[in-house]
Amino acid sequence: MTEYEFQRWAATHLAAMERSTDGAPVNVLVLSGGGGAGAFGAGVLAGWSRSGTRPRFQIVTGVSVGALIAPFAFLGPQWNRQLSAAFQGENGPSLLERRVFGWLAALFGSSVFRGEPLRSLVDRNVTPGLLRAVAAQARTGLLLLVATTDLDNGDITVWNMGAIAAQGGQPALRLFRQVLIASASIPGVFPPVLIPVKASHGIFDEMHVDGSASSAFLFAPGIVSILPQQIKPLHGGTIYLVINGHLRMRRKTTRDRTAAILMRSVDTELASDSRARVKLVYSFALRQRMKLEVTEIPSSYRLGGFTTALEPAKMKALFAYGERCATERRVWGGALGVLNRVASQRSDSPGGVPLCPIPAGAGD
Repeated sequence: MTEYEFQRWAATHLAAMERSTDGAPVNVLVLSGGGGAGAFGAGVLAGWSRSGTRPRFQIVTGVSVGALIAPFAFLGPQWNRQLSAAFQGENGPSLLERRVFGWLAALFGSSVFRGEPLRSLVDRNVTPGLLRAVAAQARTGLLLLVATTDLDNGDITVWNMGAIAAQGGQPALRLFRQVLIASASIPGVFPPVLIPVKASHGIFDEMHVDGSASSAFLFAPGIVSILPQQIKPLHGGTIYLVINGHLRMRRKTTRDRTAAILMRSVDTELASDSRARVKLVYSFALRQRMKLEVTEIPSSYRLGGFTTALEPAKMKALFAYGERCATERRVWGGALGVLNRVASQRSDSPGGVPLCPIPAGAGD
């Protein structure tokens, strides 16, 4: 996004968003990727509602599994039941349905696992009623943004989901679902999604995959993140950043096997990218006179290698962990305090019980 494009975008959206707050500070919720670890963010939202401190969000953004959470977060606590069912219902989703011939299918096809279970999960939860609710919220000036990665040009694509929902009808519902599926389609794990787009020479299909292939989370794309000028509607607001994973990997011995090395490398790269981007968002927040509150899964919680596994039992346990810590009001901390704790945190906690992101008695 160029500065000129941002000015045009701001003229269209920020004035409406400012009116929607009725003079109150703006709240921004940013949901990262993280595969099955997204159950943590879903649990945080449920526990946050239960604590009675969850604010209304004027902007919600999501990539990857964060994109699947984002519409429910955008619609407010009254949609917590649907969010909870999607991530830890009695018949929790099993998204890992191997193709015939497994790894050979990945080498000669587009993915190790079939895309139908993920598509079924999205189709089941993204209903015409949800689409109408998103459109109604968007008409008040609120923004729901989801990112995918366009493999054809290598760029991140930001989708205004409220604008899509506002179009109504089956074509809008189909595109809304396609974007969410694409954003959650981890390359090599799930097949990419072909999204039809119009061009001067006709309609063609773009190949889109996981938004976190371009960015661990979506905030202030392009030139916006380094604009020196003030964005007045954001003054006094708060950015809530949910990292569905570790900001620093726990120490462990990696097996000398291709799959283990690749998984560890991806997880390490995601953690490093997340730390760098937290610092970038913190710099932006300072310039815009905003607060930045961050939560992550501390290394005392053993994720193992399941950040891409999406195993129902582990997702339910992580949802319950996020819900408990949020209910106890021990998830949010100032950016600098969180980064300092991450740099010095132990991999294990006393008694082997995972510590909440903000330990009892910890200050920022």
